[in-house]
Amino acid sequence: MLITPFEPEQISRLPASVSTTPYPSKMKHVPSLLLLSALLAAPLAHAQTPAAAVPAVAPAPLPPQLPDVAAPKMDPKTAQPQVGFMASHEKFLGVAKEGKAQVLFLGDSITAGWAGAGKDVWAKTFSQWNPANFGIGGDRTQHVLWRIENGELEGIKPKVAVIMIGTNNTGSDSAEGIAKGVTKIVTTVRAKLPTTQILLLAVFPRGNKPDGKLGASYEKIKEINGILAKLDDQKSIHYLDIGDKFIQGKDALSAEIMPDFLHLSPAGYQIWADAITPKLNELTK
Repeated sequence: MLITPFEPEQISRLPASVSTTPYPSKMKHVPSLLLLSALLAAPLAHAQTPAAAVPAVAPAPLPPQLPDVAAPKMDPKTAQPQVGFMASHEKFLGVAKEGKAQVLFLGDSITAGWAGAGKDVWAKTFSQWNPANFGIGGDRTQHVLWRIENGELEGIKPKVAVIMIGTNNTGSDSAEGIAKGVTKIVTTVRAKLPTTQILLLAVFPRGNKPDGKLGASYEKIKEINGILAKLDDQKSIHYLDIGDKFIQGKDALSAEIMPDFLHLSPAGYQIWADAITPKLNELTK
């Protein structure tokens, strides 16, 4: 826009509020112009292509754990110890410090199931010994080993420790490796609780779905148990295989005893209790 000075006769006709300075030193309307420019630029800014989303980084695979090397159970999503595992461990530390249990059960979900499907059998069979159940679902030998190396045997002085562990290792470890893990648990319990008798149970049988037939896993379990049987010294370590009591016929498990052909029903826990009670009576004298 071309701005020209006013002629004298034009100036006389202008209102007093109009500035007659051709190039004012302070432009009062600059802020308004800046606001207008910002408003016009805003749609352009919003129309810009958004920045590309950064893809989520998948957690790195967890390193393998050896069955005879103590390790906590890890969460693959966080690469940290599992929250539930650690919560159970903390609870067991408290029970151990109380020092009241005369019979201690160590194991995985099958042992933990004494608080579920086996709770009635547990109460009527073992209550005289104020038993402690240190079973955690999904535990492998290395996890139980980590737990007992990290406080679960401190303060507690049971007359008997019942150990049954190893089935969760069968999918990833050799029979020899699993037996090494169980052996390490037994020797650790023996070292930390020198006056405690150990009742080492053979790894229970497991069947294939959907018919409960005994397959490759059971063959590996028999191999594991053959090695564990050699730990029996009839002094402080007592090996007991009750697996045949869960097998119906020659080559299958019953859904009435093991509904998923691995975990026990109330009837299955009754079989377990009946099978070990005579030995517990002997060892707790």
